[in-house]
Amino acid sequence: MDISSDDVLNAWLRLTTRINNPRMAGELPYNELLICGILYRNQKSSKPEYLTATDLCGRTRILKSQMNRTLNSMEKKGLISRTRSRQDRRQVYITFNMERAEIYEKEHARILSCVDMLLEKVGRERAEEVVKLFTLISDMADEVIE
Repeated sequence: MDISSDDVLNAWLRLTTRINNPRMAGELPYNELLICGILYRNQKSSKPEYLTATDLCGRTRILKSQMNRTLNSMEKKGLISRTRSRQDRRQVYITFNMERAEIYEKEHARILSCVDMLLEKVGRERAEEVVKLFTLISDMADEVIE
């Protein structure tokens, strides 16, 4: 079967529209869930980093203006806090409010349940292929898009 660039694009769009979807994201919008995940894992790590909006933009590929709107929304919901650096007043560090962790943990568990169902349908052997392909494609996308 000859696969065209258009076939790959259409398959990619089908996948991403199903993932970046209100039903998949649930209680939290997709970008908030993505940011919560980064901040949550950072705070749970043995060596948490000081993360800024710029750091989050780099990790998520979210534009700065959209990131600021998203962070404002998250702050209103009590999911994050912002702290100005004492060394450099221009730096504002963003931390996840661990007292609200159950919101993220519940959403994360729900999504993992969906992924587990998908893995069950695909099969564990093919799942390894999927992970390798997703990793390869995302690495190559970094090279091509940058």
